[in-house]
Amino acid sequence: MMKKKYTDLKNVSDVVISTRIRFARNLREYPFPCRLSDENKRKVANIVKGAVLDGHSAISNRFDYIQMSELTQEEAVSLVERHLVSPEFISERQGRGLLLLDDESVSIMINEEDHVRIQVISQGMKLEETFDLADKIDTLLDEQLNFAFNDKLGYLTQCPTNIGTGMRASLMLHLPALKESGAMSKIAASLSKLGLVIRGTYGEGSEPSGAIYQLSNQVTLGISEREAINNLRDIAFQLVTQERNAREALSQNIHVLDMIYRSYGLLLYARLMSNDEAMKLISHLRFGVEMGLFENIDFDTLNRLVIEIQPATLMKNIGKKLSPNERDHIRAELIRTAITQQKIPASHRLEK
Repeated sequence: MMKKKYTDLKNVSDVVISTRIRFARNLREYPFPCRLSDENKRKVANIVKGAVLDGHSAISNRFDYIQMSELTQEEAVSLVERHLVSPEFISERQGRGLLLLDDESVSIMINEEDHVRIQVISQGMKLEETFDLADKIDTLLDEQLNFAFNDKLGYLTQCPTNIGTGMRASLMLHLPALKESGAMSKIAASLSKLGLVIRGTYGEGSEPSGAIYQLSNQVTLGISEREAINNLRDIAFQLVTQERNAREALSQNIHVLDMIYRSYGLLLYARLMSNDEAMKLISHLRFGVEMGLFENIDFDTLNRLVIEIQPATLMKNIGKKLSPNERDHIRAELIRTAITQQKIPASHRLEK
């Protein structure tokens, strides 16, 4: 049987991994980044950098400025793996900058698709708190940067789909049971009719890795930020309920239980582990934790592992380039160490 705590919508950490709020903004005095000269890109970067670092906010001195063109490929890709920037942001790094808070909860991309992309990330489902922080940063910057705004349309953005609030609110969800049951394509089609979209782990154009999906609002025009957040929350709760029901249906399936325990064994004893295999097996293990099969392993450990084992982040943390075989060896060791530190009992009881 499923544990009772997973029937409570006040605690949805078994499904919701993280919350992200992103605002797209542009400076009124400059063309969109696609039309900016290299010189004007530098000007925009310096203006935004100064507004943040020289501002009077209590967190101004906690930001570091990163010139994207000075990063190695591994450092740049690691930012994507840690969900701090978009894949598009590192595709062309010249003239682009990043302001990153010391705890990595806030990142401000400069000269991506828009002049400014304010992003705030929180662990778990914290839509209101995350929005409030993003909104405060947005208000502080608007006072100094004079964002492009139209009384009828709202905030002006390079892509018409962002015009209006310019806000994307998203939740990172782990949906292994719905994926296993083959329901995701039908769910995606239904969500599009409700003004939401569900995508892969790294957003638009990406595939779900380890059954991790990104659910976000699609409508930004003619709707307030609060309305978009409330809609996202309501739909997320429905998905949480559907996922839990699907888990309940699979909880007595011997093939699913065998898959989970085999995955645990591989994670615990393998000496080589590719990233794709690791993501799949960690997803299975998390599935088991969500179903109450493992009592002494926590979601935070698994969430951290999912980031630390990514190829570029792994090399960044090690401090040198590694061959695929070396990465696979170190990845397996990282996973094994993290799991054994959780002190999981050697034997597990199958639910009757």
